[in-house]
Amino acid sequence: MAHPTSPEKPTPPFPEQQLERPGIESELEPRPRYRAPAYRGADKLVDKVALITGGDSGIGRAVAVLFAREGADVAIVYLPVEGSDAEETRRAVEEEGRRCLLLPGDVSVPAFCRSAVERTVRELGGLDILVNNAAFQNHVDRIEELDEEQWETTFRTNIFAYFYLAKAAVPHLRPGGAIVNSGSITGLKGSGGLLDYAATKGAIHAFTKSLAQQLVGRGVRVNCVAPGPVWTPLNPSEREPEETAHFGEGTPMGRPAQPEEIAPAYVYFASPVDSSYVTGEVLTLLGGETRAG
Repeated sequence: MAHPTSPEKPTPPFPEQQLERPGIESELEPRPRYRAPAYRGADKLVDKVALITGGDSGIGRAVAVLFAREGADVAIVYLPVEGSDAEETRRAVEEEGRRCLLLPGDVSVPAFCRSAVERTVRELGGLDILVNNAAFQNHVDRIEELDEEQWETTFRTNIFAYFYLAKAAVPHLRPGGAIVNSGSITGLKGSGGLLDYAATKGAIHAFTKSLAQQLVGRGVRVNCVAPGPVWTPLNPSEREPEETAHFGEGTPMGRPAQPEEIAPAYVYFASPVDSSYVTGEVLTLLGGETRAG
């Protein structure tokens, strides 16, 4: 039976399943919802250009679709193995009447981050919005079992890349431009099984606030969306099947968020119409939880 506050959204228990990392969204059951059919565009991002990392699936895909609905052209970064998901995102963006540039590569590599920004500017005519969203996550319950390789991979993907991309993007961002980072509730209250991931998310929150202070005088705003559990390929690709079946069950709403429920927060932060006086904020979206730490 669906939770009484969310009768139309998929609610645990889900089918027991585990995806091969990094997780292909088309293999997830039920499929994450990203089309937001009730969302009506209001031309908040007309003719702007956005670069979204991890834009092939999950939150990034939903953000790409809503940005396009608001009038933006979109470039999405993703790992080459995620090409089938990226093609679906491109089709969804084009159905909204906007362009979608595909940029396969690894955000942990500084040179690729620079080239992704340069290609976006060259092929889409500029850059107005950077969404740092790509992430690596893998549960390890004991610090003795968390090896140095995973620690470094998590940091290079989750926070080094945010720095690489922001550094490359800032020279192109004019007054009114925006950077939106993806944080996490784990960065505010920690997670025993996600020591490295939670540490990077805490770093992202501090990075957001610090970069906002640097860029406020240039008219560029920097904010962060910090969700709780969201139904995306990220979690089923590194959890046991029985855990996936009950993912998000512990929230007051009794379910994880769908990507289409998170994406409007990115529109809010990207749009100077909505958030011209907002910078350095970390917005939590927690399905009824009212204490972030």
